[in-house]
Amino acid sequence: MAARSLSHASILRAPTPPAWVEDALANVPALLQDHANCEKKAASTALALMFAYPEDRALGAALSRLAREELRHFEQVIRALTALGVPFARQRPGRYAQQLRRAARSSDPGRKLDLLLTGALIEARSAERFALLAPLLPPPLARLYADLAGAEARHFVLYLEFARDAAPQDWQARLETLARQEAQLATEPDETLRFHSGPLRARS
Repeated sequence: MAARSLSHASILRAPTPPAWVEDALANVPALLQDHANCEKKAASTALALMFAYPEDRALGAALSRLAREELRHFEQVIRALTALGVPFARQRPGRYAQQLRRAARSSDPGRKLDLLLTGALIEARSAERFALLAPLLPPPLARLYADLAGAEARHFVLYLEFARDAAPQDWQARLETLARQEAQLATEPDETLRFHSGPLRARS
């Protein structure tokens, strides 16, 4: 199966719950704050991979471009926060990315493949959620999120293609394992709303 034939829906093992969309729309300032942090993290993840595997020149060149694009996205989100009058607020990171990366192997062989696949899954979930939110948000956020849905879809394909090239015989089986973990993290009730969290846990 060629990576370019995959859509984000085809590698995600569960759709985002409608309750998460409702929570996100009710907490747009907090969502945007975390979104800005996610764009910075996405750039830093790309840079970390470049440093970890400097011998892979094709990967390094692609991730250099990706990191610059993620930082441009960060700047766009900051402008949106400023336009909405949302003050800066420090946020504790959610559990999603940390626990997903914890499921990755810590040494090679295997580490590179897992980092590429977790990158693909995070970008695929981002693309899905941007596409879900875009029609429900007022302009100009709606236009921004529609544009970002397309960008994140390109990013997930990029990561997936490098994963396929790194381990042609193993990437699909390993993707299945990590995708099940990702689906659990993105759908189970969460204590705090984040861009990649599950829906908020009901308060008693």
